[in-house]
Amino acid sequence: MSEMLSGAEPLYDLVVTGATILTGAPASHCIENAVIGITNGRFALVEAATPAAPPPAARRTLDLPGRVITPGLVNVHTHANLSMVRGVAEDLGFAPAYTPGIPQGHMVSEEEAYAIARLGALEALLFGSTLINDTFVHAHVVTPAMADIGLRVWSCGRIHDVDFSGVSVGRWEHVDAIGDRTLQAALDLADRYEGKSFGRIGVQLAAHAPDTCSTPFLRRIGEAAREKGLRVTTHLSQSKVEVARIRERDGISPPELLEEVGLLNDRLTAAHCIHVSESDIARIGRAGIHVAHIAKGNATGATIAPTHKLRAAGAKLTLGTDNMHADMVEVMRWALAVGRIQIGSVTEDWQPSTVFEMATMAGARAMGLEDEIGSIEVGKKADFVAFDFRRPHLTPRTNALGNLVHVAQGRDVELVAVDGEVVVEDGRPTRVDADAIRREAAIAIENLWQRAKAG
Repeated sequence: MSEMLSGAEPLYDLVVTGATILTGAPASHCIENAVIGITNGRFALVEAATPAAPPPAARRTLDLPGRVITPGLVNVHTHANLSMVRGVAEDLGFAPAYTPGIPQGHMVSEEEAYAIARLGALEALLFGSTLINDTFVHAHVVTPAMADIGLRVWSCGRIHDVDFSGVSVGRWEHVDAIGDRTLQAALDLADRYEGKSFGRIGVQLAAHAPDTCSTPFLRRIGEAAREKGLRVTTHLSQSKVEVARIRERDGISPPELLEEVGLLNDRLTAAHCIHVSESDIARIGRAGIHVAHIAKGNATGATIAPTHKLRAAGAKLTLGTDNMHADMVEVMRWALAVGRIQIGSVTEDWQPSTVFEMATMAGARAMGLEDEIGSIEVGKKADFVAFDFRRPHLTPRTNALGNLVHVAQGRDVELVAVDGEVVVEDGRPTRVDADAIRREAAIAIENLWQRAKAG
């Protein structure tokens, strides 16, 4: 990475030259040999460099030939703490919260959640995510801890009234006191951060799932969201158990239930949407919800969401990593592949540009931030990622976007900036000690596994 210091009066805080930009903006998708100027945390200049002209004056200039710069990736559905079960949960065939014998959310102490969430957030940042929408436990502790690493964090403790200690063994007991506590904690978190953190921290109310929230409690969540002006995120139709449970309890499907309680609308981000009927798909489409497509995680568990049908019906497709990993580049590749498998062909409307948009602007829309992030455009917040395309597997660069989606990895990220602040440089975080975070998380995870194995 080459750095130049200008002696002239600086026009910009940071200037980046020499790279190819995939802007994510329809009007100018790819700019070769680009120049980016950043002032006060926002893009102030985005254009092709003028031949032989010196770069504009800046406090710092980075010359990045051979790199490809993209908008920061937006991961609309993840659980940073669930890195604690990676390498195991993927082969159990079911979500960790529903599986006995492994660490569960209700087992995690505040100190353990702090350590493990920082590991998950660091992984996400190093792989190019500049915003994660995270839900799990002890959100009041882990939210600022993750944000301190340098990325944007939308977070919420999982909101439910089921007693999770019984779910993994098939006991569904809904307790008013649990619902009161989890909903109030989420509202307290929103009061603390929403609109008060310079756009670095936010809250979406995380209604865990239709089966882990009683029907009256789902109505309460919807009322609270409308009263506070908050968006809602949830798991929807993620398993046959969920569908059967709601059919038994309410006599309808999970999407029908969310419609009935007032949650199925364009302010909802719903992860999975796998086990849906044709009428469910039509209902989801009419509502215009944001579907968090968990392409890799679902395929690992032998399931695929009907993405083409959902999109055709009107649903807005986004991407999330969900559990056990945080590589959004890999998720783009899986989304492209499983989409093509569903229809049995390569089509013009399901291309690398499709999944790239899902990982950037579509994610920004789901978060209500499309005017601030999601593309590299003058006036937007300066969130961007530089991939090192000088590596053998990314050569030749005949089509930068094709290379990014088909063969790149999160490990190819060299530099990440959020609000124009370089928070990853030369593949290392600039704010924190990565090795210390890994060590602390490993200890916390080992302790959790010992307790889980001991019952």
